[in-house]
Formats: sequence, C-alpha cells, structure tokens
Amino acid sequence: MGSYIIRKLLYGLAVLFGVVSLVFFLFTILPGDPARMMLGQRADQQAVDNIRSELGLDQPVIVQYAAYLNDLSPISVHNSQQPESFWFYDQEKYKKSFKLLEINQVVLVIKSPWMRMSYQSRRAVTALIAEAFPKTLLLAGVSVAIAFVVGLSLGFFAAVVNKNWMNRLVLIITSLGMSVPSFFAAILMAWIFGFVLSEYTGLEMFGSLYTVDDYGNGASLDLKNLILPAITLGIRPLAIVTELTRTSLLEVMGMDYIRTAKAKGLPMSQVIGVHALRNALNPVVTAVSGWFASLMAGAVFVEYVFDWKGIGMLIVDALEKYDLPVIMGAVLLIAFILIIINIFVDIVYGILDPRIRLA
Repeated sequence: MGSYIIRKLLYGLAVLFGVVSLVFFLFTILPGDPARMMLGQRADQQAVDNIRSELGLDQPVIVQYAAYLNDLSPISVHNSQQPESFWFYDQEKYKKSFKLLEINQVVLVIKSPWMRMSYQSRRAVTALIAEAFPKTLLLAGVSVAIAFVVGLSLGFFAAVVNKNWMNRLVLIITSLGMSVPSFFAAILMAWIFGFVLSEYTGLEMFGSLYTVDDYGNGASLDLKNLILPAITLGIRPLAIVTELTRTSLLEVMGMDYIRTAKAKGLPMSQVIGVHALRNALNPVVTAVSGWFASLMAGAVFVEYVFDWKGIGMLIVDALEKYDLPVIMGAVLLIAFILIIINIFVDIVYGILDPRIRLA
C-alpha cells in the first residue's frame, strides 16, 4: 500500500508541474500589456517601463518562467544582497519564510507559495484567494453533501424496489439534472424561489452569507442564503449519483456471490448493506470526487448569478480587469484541489478494491 501511495503522489506532482507550466505560458502569450492596463492608456512610457521592470515583464520568458516556479515552490533560491535583483529575497514579500542555508549572496528558503501581487488591487493573490476560497469551499461542500445523501438514497431505493414507476421517476430526475446547464438552472432557481416565491420561501436572489445588524455592528452567519446556490450547484451531481448508484447496485445484485449469500439464508439487509453496497460504491465515490473538483470550477456561473463572493466571483472580476496573477492563482488552486482529490480517491479506491493496488 505504501508504494501505491508513493506512485500516486509522484503522479500528482508531475500533473501539477504540467498544469503550472501550461497556465504560465498560456497567460504569458496573451495579447495586452498589464503595465499599461494598470496605469491607464494615457500613462507615459517611462512609468510603463518602470512597472514592467517591477513586475519582471522586461525579462526573457524563460527567466520569468523560472522565477514563477521559484515563487511557487515551497523551497526556493534567492539573492540576499541585491534589492534590484529580480531574484531578491524580500522578507516583506515572503513573510511566511525561513532561511535554511545562506552562502555568499545565495540563500535557500523554505516558504509558503507566493502567487505574486494583483495588478489592480496591489494585494497578494494568496490573501485574495484566502478570503474567497472558504465561501466557495462551503458552497461546494454543501452541494456535494446534498447530492451524495439524496442521490445515494434515491438510487438505493430505486434499485431495491426496482419497480417500473420508480425507474421512470429516477430517469426523469437524472435526465433533467444532467441536461440543464448550471447557469440556466441558477437563473431559473433564483427567479422562481428568490423572486416569484420569495414571500413564501423567505429566500433572496442575492443573499449574503453574513448579515450585519441595524447598527452596523458585527456579522452573523445567515445559512438560509446558502440554500439556493447549494441546491443549484448540486443538481447535476445529484442526478449522476442517483443513476450510478441505481445502475451499479442492480449490477452487483445480479452477481454470483450475492446469490450465494441469499442462498445461505443471510438477512437481506446484510446482503445489501455489507456485500452489495460496498462494491457498488466504487463508481459512486469516483464520481463524487470528480464532481467536487468540477463544482469548484462550475461555481463560477452559480456564484455570479447569486452574487456569492467566492472564487468564481473573484475569477470573473479578474477576467474583466485583465488581472492575470489572480486568474492564474485561482486556476492553479482549482487544479491543485482536483489533483489532491484524485489522489485521495485512488487511495480510497485501493482500500475498497485491493486488486487495484496491484495494477
């Protein structure tokens, strides 16, 4: 099991390196001058050149790429004596850092990843993401929980009952859930439950997670405004989990070892709960994990419609302002989460089915 986990971790690192490289070169070759956009079209050339030098945009692309990898790496190399150097160890910038080794002017540092500064707000990208990410994580987590619990229950009930009317109902639910785009579902849910029926539901189209009292003091958690975006975001994974659970459980229930368990006189609850359901959960776990990462990216549409101040709104705002470091940081975060989840699922998959560890 240890060698299996190490293989998966190395594979994840290789994929992450490829994503970082792709994101850097993709956004580097985009047309437009960030320095000009920061200062405005009327800025003089000297000011633009100064900003380009400060951001390192005047360096060759390969040097910029090496510096970007160096900033993202938890162990990095810097120059400690020349403030004008592009590789200077700025302790104000690398606040969460520790010197491991220093030889002449070269210093080896262990630090948290540095994702540069926002072109527009001049704040650290990590700080912007740290503010937005918990809200998106909460939204995606609740959505997956709703999809998993409701979808697993519907799929399980449909497979156990196995009646025509139940199968038709599940087919209708899954077809609607998988065919309706997220942005359309968000608009429809917001209009129906947050506008037309708002008097009865008590929900708002643009509700904030935190509410301030009449005197402007403090902020209290208002979870009711999480209901609409969470349900909207969870519609598609709910449909997939329902269909996968029903199909997989029906397939497992027809296998020889299930018939043997029934022939031995084991209670049906034990046959289904211990023998059938465990093996049927493999594709469901894989689907849920993949959808959790996808929800982090798909939340862009839902957050925009419901004005949810998460990663999605941060990306949309950065795209409008051509704020490349923020976009790159958000994309890398989503990719990192996807890789971590895939590794975790592979490990869980290996525990559920030991044959996979031998592949």
